[in-house]
Amino acid sequence: MKRWIRIALHLAMIVVLTSFGSYTIMKKGDFTVPDSLKVATGSEIFAPLDSIAGLDVDEVTPPFLGKAYNGFKEALAFKESQGRYHVVNTLGYLGKYQFGSSTLNLMGIYDMDTFLDSPELQEKAFATNIARNKWILRRDIKRFMGKKIGGIEVTESGILAAAHLAGAGNVKKYLRSYGQEDVTDAYGSSISYYLKKFAGYDISKIEQKKNAKV
Repeated sequence: MKRWIRIALHLAMIVVLTSFGSYTIMKKGDFTVPDSLKVATGSEIFAPLDSIAGLDVDEVTPPFLGKAYNGFKEALAFKESQGRYHVVNTLGYLGKYQFGSSTLNLMGIYDMDTFLDSPELQEKAFATNIARNKWILRRDIKRFMGKKIGGIEVTESGILAAAHLAGAGNVKKYLRSYGQEDVTDAYGSSISYYLKKFAGYDISKIEQKKNAKV
């Protein structure tokens, strides 16, 4: 009897661990991370789940922090990583905002270990990337803001959130094709989804900047 109790407790612990948050914790040995993206010992590695305890992931939301820049970045961070700095996903995307190494390189960040270990650097990188994408998409923001595409009202914050997901170039294609050229990432999130989910935030605090660097 004691043996069966121990087995039941062990299985219950596995269920709890694999159901925590909107991510499943995976062992580092479960997949291979490229050498350029290997992280310091102790970093957490996650893979998104489609649902949590029977709820859609979208039903689990971060605390409401308003519609200003801080609310925008924290809402986006919650969607990307549950707001956790020391995270690498199964595709090698890094940190609280799940940046790819190539995007970080464009902003002047080359040491991925240092990036993961520095919340301050991650926050600077996010603001820098917003400024950079604002510049790249400045004409499209001006042209499409307030219009509806596929029933979704286009806003500056929605455009920039979508650019964080899929890249500024793909967002341009989406807008200029009036939604015909949508892009979905490996976990099922699309440009149109981000346009809607992150619409209506005031991110005027961050000014556009050409070739922005950290």
